[in-house]
Amino acid sequence: MNSRRKQRISDAFGAAADRYDDHAGPQRLAARMVADLAQRQKPDGVTRILEIGCGTGFLTRDIPARWPGAELVVTDISPAMLAKASSDGRVAGTFLAMDGEVPAFAGAWFDLILSSLTFQWFDDLEGAIGRLVGLLRPGGSLIFSTMGRDSFARWRAAHEACGFSAGVPVYPTLDDLLAILAGYGDAFAFGETLALECAGAWGLLAHLKGIGAVVPGEGRSPLSPSNLRRVMASFEAVGGNDAYQILFGRVTLGA
Repeated sequence: MNSRRKQRISDAFGAAADRYDDHAGPQRLAARMVADLAQRQKPDGVTRILEIGCGTGFLTRDIPARWPGAELVVTDISPAMLAKASSDGRVAGTFLAMDGEVPAFAGAWFDLILSSLTFQWFDDLEGAIGRLVGLLRPGGSLIFSTMGRDSFARWRAAHEACGFSAGVPVYPTLDDLLAILAGYGDAFAFGETLALECAGAWGLLAHLKGIGAVVPGEGRSPLSPSNLRRVMASFEAVGGNDAYQILFGRVTLGA
């Protein structure tokens, strides 16, 4: 695990905690879809739930309404995000600062493990999914969303048109995720595209900064101001808006 990069991710999201909700439209929708999928999968019989990467609590606040009485363990790599989520009096649970890629648990503990838009920050997605599945009780499910390769495609294309490579991390394709999940007996994945109306390059950059998604992929260096202006102009020449591709996955253990 790249501990230095993980600390940068924690710091970036911590710095964004107070303004995150103002910029996080796609994140709200993704969290709701994860909760909907989980409720259809396990509407009852749920006694213990683990959330990975709570952020400010979009999914966290939804869980008690769907599974009242279930024991809830809420985690995030950023202590500031965790503090923001835990400050909501509507949620009772155990809040734990933890890197979801290396969970601080062992054995079959949970009926549901839920996560929305966190897995894209993992160094080893396949290994992390395996470790989390290992925490499920028989009949339990891991249900998550993560960023897909086609996210911010226009921003990437604007960089390429200017001869550069975007700092946005290289996310998995749907086929990549399906290949990872193929080793499990009961699993599926699908993708959804959510439009991001950012009204130009400055709007996109403000969105990314607002949600704390400012740590570039490995080996990427910031552009010079003049080169960034070229990329921004190229992006705006094709409309100045972009989109998220969000991948959803589910793994269920046999009872």
